[in-house]
Amino acid sequence: MKQTVLVTGASSGLGKSISFHLHSLGYTVIGTSRSPHKYTDLPFPLLALDLSSQASIDLFFAELATKITRLDVLVNNAGVGITGAVEEVNLTALRAHFDTNFFGPLAMVQQALPLMRAAGKGKIINITSIGASMGLPFRGGYSASKGALQLISEALRMEVAQFGIEVCTLAPGDYATDIASRRYYEPNKKGSPYEAIYQESLSTMDEHVDAGNDPIEIAKAVAGFIQQNKLRPHYAVGPFMQRLSLTLKKILPQKIFERLLKNHYNL
Repeated sequence: MKQTVLVTGASSGLGKSISFHLHSLGYTVIGTSRSPHKYTDLPFPLLALDLSSQASIDLFFAELATKITRLDVLVNNAGVGITGAVEEVNLTALRAHFDTNFFGPLAMVQQALPLMRAAGKGKIINITSIGASMGLPFRGGYSASKGALQLISEALRMEVAQFGIEVCTLAPGDYATDIASRRYYEPNKKGSPYEAIYQESLSTMDEHVDAGNDPIEIAKAVAGFIQQNKLRPHYAVGPFMQRLSLTLKKILPQKIFERLLKNHYNL
């Protein structure tokens, strides 16, 4: 029987690449989007979902129940970016950011687990970020939301193993997607003590995304996780130097690693 895979944020970016690739491999793919009516040329169904709304999540699963009889894999991919100095970032925007990047995926997990437990198996793949393992300057909110998802995935993994359900996180580096267009940018305030360096950091972020790898790498990694048993807790995929930063964070003295990050951001 074909495995059914639910991919959030499937209309663009990494989610679109993941969904197309899994569909090409013969999986039954169900995608989500906040505005599915805008995308009529996809080879898989796209259902309406706003991760920042519990009512939307409830309606989504009610509709999903009319379309599938089993759920084998949940890929919590949908997410947004946010930038700004910690001192200046709008807290209302930051709370909304956590709703999408942390509480939304968690709500998806809570509704998916009974379906998987009834089947006696399942996989949950939470897409985090290499930035989840370190507080990136002017992206502290993003690092925090993805870091929270990474940590709760560790707890979840141990809790649900008894039901035959596996959990892992996949931390991408920079990939050539349209994520910059969906990022919340704290306005660069005239006269702010961060004005010059924040503007420079914004340009650097966008350059890294534009020069990122092909998202098919992430899609192939997800396909591999679905096919294998005994998943590790965490995986990282991306440019070599970004993956190396995870190792350096573990082995270098904290002050030295911090100095490397500050040099990278010209701080």
